[in-house]
Amino acid sequence: MLRPICCAACLLLSPYGYSAQRLAILDFEANDLTSLPNTPAELARTGSIRPLLAQALSRDGAIEIVPITPQQQAAANAGFGYLFRYADQAAKLGRQVGADWVLVGQHSKPSFMFSYLIGDLVNVKTQTAVGQFDIELKGNHRKVTERGVAALAEKIKRKLSRP
Repeated sequence: MLRPICCAACLLLSPYGYSAQRLAILDFEANDLTSLPNTPAELARTGSIRPLLAQALSRDGAIEIVPITPQQQAAANAGFGYLFRYADQAAKLGRQVGADWVLVGQHSKPSFMFSYLIGDLVNVKTQTAVGQFDIELKGNHRKVTERGVAALAEKIKRKLSRP
């Protein structure tokens, strides 16, 4: 009776057993279309999205966050929206850091009243976007951003848990 349990434990702990999905999250780009674009407060808000998302996604251990430095992201990026538009280029960056998936995101703000978190999930192996997620944020308070990031994290988790 003990033998099957030991075998199962060894399999789970071995490199061939369960392993977390490896996800690289790029810094979100600010796409502020308002008449007063890119204020320091709004840039700080956009800058807070990636760390909040990484924390929310890695909480249960099913997703391992693979770090990408701002320098690595800048070297792979040919301009605003480039990695967002070209999944194959985002996948190359993901492959360089050993990720299975890359999340490329924008914080789009068409109005002072609301904004959107938009994320494309890229499969590094196939070099294709496998899902686009958008979350509407009504208001610009920290709690609004935190709730939006939590909702985005749940959508990403659901997508990654599907076979």
